[in-house]
Amino acid sequence: MRIGIVCPYAWDVPGGVQFHIRDLAEHLIRLGHQVSVLAPSDDETPLPPYVVSAGRAVPVPYNGSVARLSFGFLSAARVRRWVHDGDFDVLHIHEPASPSLGLLACWATQGPIVATFHTSNPRSRAMIAAYPILQPALEKISARIAVSEYARRTLVEHLGGDAVVIPNGVDVGFFDHAEPKQEWLGDVRRTEAGTGGSWGTGGGADGDRGPTIGFIGRIDEPRKGLPVLMKALPTILAERPDARLLVAGRGDQEEAVAGLPAELRDRVEFLGMVSDEDKARLLRSVDLYVAPNTGGESFGIVLVEALSAGAPVLASDLDAFAQVLDGGEAGELFANENPQALAAAATQLLGDPKRLQALSERGSRHVRRFDWSTVGADILAVYETVADGAASVAADERPGFRARWGLVRDHSGA
Repeated sequence: MRIGIVCPYAWDVPGGVQFHIRDLAEHLIRLGHQVSVLAPSDDETPLPPYVVSAGRAVPVPYNGSVARLSFGFLSAARVRRWVHDGDFDVLHIHEPASPSLGLLACWATQGPIVATFHTSNPRSRAMIAAYPILQPALEKISARIAVSEYARRTLVEHLGGDAVVIPNGVDVGFFDHAEPKQEWLGDVRRTEAGTGGSWGTGGGADGDRGPTIGFIGRIDEPRKGLPVLMKALPTILAERPDARLLVAGRGDQEEAVAGLPAELRDRVEFLGMVSDEDKARLLRSVDLYVAPNTGGESFGIVLVEALSAGAPVLASDLDAFAQVLDGGEAGELFANENPQALAAAATQLLGDPKRLQALSERGSRHVRRFDWSTVGADILAVYETVADGAASVAADERPGFRARWGLVRDHSGA
């Protein structure tokens, strides 16, 4: 099958949607399908062979964050050229309701179109206001996927219609088989954890380490919740002064610890941006992974990655996080934006190795439903349904439709 996938966000800026699209494309390629991904990217960004650049992205406030998107006449021309050259059996657009390549692709093409909705925003006035503009494009979609029940609810309430829920996928084995890193191991998750060993206290790799807490996310994006974790940290360290917080992600490190007492700042270790391999090793090493996100999450891919690595998870009780964690069976939940609740839960867990091991085992069983072997098969079934007997994807050449949106043929050679 010839599959075109449209990524709305800049390829060079890490994010859950980009990771999902990358892993989906590589999974499909391993199965023998021909896949091309169209994504915004800077000229100097190294791209995998299956990714086609749609040009530079610009920062746009979107869903409580700042997304880097491509939009406009030049981007529309590039979409049309990519569709023409690809001769796809099916087009898979992500986030078609955002001002991005996905919406342009809906406007500019016709044929078997699948759309995945990632956003969870129950009070989006912008989406409601934009509905008259979005409706003609959304009507061209053959099948809709939502990554969670909460993303589906946002779609239904704001745009109408419905969607099948297929979660984000993860290569569970990649995280499960990662080797723990000795300098990141604490005294609860022992070196034997890399081979399915026991959990305990007072016996780290060096015999005298305290527990390690992990956080992965953009430091300077408040909704990722690092400020909440920083407010909880003094209480955690009062109970466990030998504990360490390992932070992986880009952002201003000095600003992140500015609210901590000076004597506690050396208990926070910033790792900066980490590779996929080191992210897996980090999650295989920490005694407790904390996800203090405050909102705007429709799924929680990092939770699935942590569960895949066998890390016990403590997360804010966002609806989407509770769903991923099976209502608290596969991970602990604490009251959102409540540092005191986070600190109390973290200190209790770090003092209870049996509870940590039980969470690790439950999470490892639960996470199998998110493996690409399952998720990829579900997505392929949708592709096959919409493509069966249909013509291939093509540019929408209807004069009235093209004139309405300014999608005139490009003669500039851009």
